[in-house]
Amino acid sequence: MPNPLHFEELNTALNAALADVHRAGVPGLFAEVRADGRVWQGAAGVADLDTGEPVTVDMRHRVGSVTKTFTAVAVLQQVESGLIDLDAPVGRYLPDLVPGERGACITVRMLLNHTSGLAEYLPYAYPSLRAFPNAAETSPQSLDDHRFTRFEAAELIALGVDAPAAGAPGGTPGLYSNTNYLLLGALIEHVTGITVDKYLSEHVIERAGLRNTGLPTRPEIAGPHAKGYEAWFGMIDPPRDYSVFDMSWVGPTAALVSTVTDLNRFYRLLLAGELISPASLAQMQRTVPVVSQESKVIDYGLGLYPTRAAGQPTFWGHGGTVWGSGALAVTRADGRRQVAVAVNLQRWNALDSAGRPRPHPIDEALAALYRVAMYG
Repeated sequence: MPNPLHFEELNTALNAALADVHRAGVPGLFAEVRADGRVWQGAAGVADLDTGEPVTVDMRHRVGSVTKTFTAVAVLQQVESGLIDLDAPVGRYLPDLVPGERGACITVRMLLNHTSGLAEYLPYAYPSLRAFPNAAETSPQSLDDHRFTRFEAAELIALGVDAPAAGAPGGTPGLYSNTNYLLLGALIEHVTGITVDKYLSEHVIERAGLRNTGLPTRPEIAGPHAKGYEAWFGMIDPPRDYSVFDMSWVGPTAALVSTVTDLNRFYRLLLAGELISPASLAQMQRTVPVVSQESKVIDYGLGLYPTRAAGQPTFWGHGGTVWGSGALAVTRADGRRQVAVAVNLQRWNALDSAGRPRPHPIDEALAALYRVAMYG
């Protein structure tokens, strides 16, 4: 395994890599890396293209599907309390939401690791995205149509459950589907008697001591934050700000607002066995093959997935994207290094004549930043 850089050299390399991502086309990004007890923080670019306000490392940010780890932790806490059985059918708890044979065959574990076979609800809630993942046949019109739409979770769940199945329950590779995590939110509410937002706030976020993390109740992001610019594969040019958006379309699957510092703290405590037991963490780290939203087969656990490179240590964490905003947060298995990165541009790759995303300089610049942050 290559020797890691000394911390001073790592600082220099991280600053350069961060600046390269901004130069490649991301309006603004910020990050925190923790290595053997020392902390680097950096920011490059702007939070607002109109005013030129710079991004700062303490800004709050929509972190997308990083939320899934928080929801999975909540479920595992209730498994430990005896109120949820990982391998029980979801129909035992939510017969009205997943009725009949599928309710009897799909287990809680299958929801957590995306092997339920339930379809993604989003193309049915957002008509202009109906053809996704065939991006060339989509349009971003629904993003504007639903900027202030207040969805009910049960309504969205029904869209996913009623849609043609993506596979047989328990089959692999699974298919990454937000329907699974909306159902897990409903499950948490069923067994605890309180809203999933309240449970996550009191038993996950507060328990972890996170000061700047929460599920929004309004379309606006409270506190200092960057705008989020969505390009939708080059169809929105110039990219449009969607930082003001009603996040009920994702709820406990991807609505979380956080900071890079809070994300690193959360994953540090999780991997140290301080939010759930070591036995529960081991369950989270049992992976199966799953087809991601980028149509790649990845290893996926229970709201957690590994990042591996040849000859390098394994990192655990999650990435996320919502309209205009993205994040990645990973922690090395031994806890000695952590990386959290937030960017305020999404779907920057225009499509080629075959409808495939074209390579963009941002892709390699971000990959280089991640390599330095994790392995440098």
